[in-house]
Amino acid sequence: MIDITLDNFQTELIDGSMAVPVLLDIWAEWCGPCKQLGPVLEQLEVEYAGRFMLAKLDADKVPQISQQLSQMFGVRSIPFCVMFKGGQPVDGFVGAIPAADIRTFLDKHVPAAEELEAAAQEEAAQDALAEGDTEGALEKLQHAVATDPSNDDTRFDYIKLLLQQGRDDDAKVAFAPVISKAPVVRRFDALQRWMDAIDFANPPTGAAPALADIDAKIAAAKRDFPARFDRARLLMAAQQWTDAMDELLEILMRDKGWSEELARKTYVAILEIIEPPKVKVADGQIPPADPTVSTYRRRLSSVVLS
Repeated sequence: MIDITLDNFQTELIDGSMAVPVLLDIWAEWCGPCKQLGPVLEQLEVEYAGRFMLAKLDADKVPQISQQLSQMFGVRSIPFCVMFKGGQPVDGFVGAIPAADIRTFLDKHVPAAEELEAAAQEEAAQDALAEGDTEGALEKLQHAVATDPSNDDTRFDYIKLLLQQGRDDDAKVAFAPVISKAPVVRRFDALQRWMDAIDFANPPTGAAPALADIDAKIAAAKRDFPARFDRARLLMAAQQWTDAMDELLEILMRDKGWSEELARKTYVAILEIIEPPKVKVADGQIPPADPTVSTYRRRLSSVVLS
């Protein structure tokens, strides 16, 4: 819990709510209901274990802020609580309402415990990867997905790492709950195209396509786009990403719209796959761009817009 003053209003309340929701309790020493509400809010802050921060503002000592917020919400009495998120006041309630009602209010605005746990596991997984602990990262990502199945970003990272490690069957199991999203979620579409390429390179029956045979077709006919696309899929399956994009560019330079823009869509999918996680930077700074991704984005733009 923190006390809000004119000096720390910006840093503790506005800036602070960019990282975690802040519930501002506007109270006064003479207000009986305020004294009833205060301990309830303090207990809920403990109960929610970091999912929101409680701030208190004495209406008599800092009338400039309390009056501005009261006018904004059309409120004329205290206690008055305002929820700040992303640097803005987004909701509020008036009076010493029961704890159950406050929980209902909080649950509309604060992240669920499962979301926070999954986010912590995701961060730990990225740290493990940075240290070369792939198995540890997979374990943490699996736990994160199980904890918060609706987190698409974590699921993407988990499936991607499984595919990178050649655990194709496990990846398909993890992908099954979101396969219906593939047509509308770009990152899932990218995973679907990668898995399709793996299946093409390793068919359940029959022999795998021979790269030499495909190369012979291309040598005989530069505009044999199906052969070029097959070559790109073999390269995708082998995780030879830049070579695969180079092959797709050969198609795009000759026919941008071939097969309903299949080459462009697959190229974009590869960019999604090879995009590394954003590194942590100080507030206000922009994370550095990956040079390979930047180069191939420019190459695609150059070809498509020419």
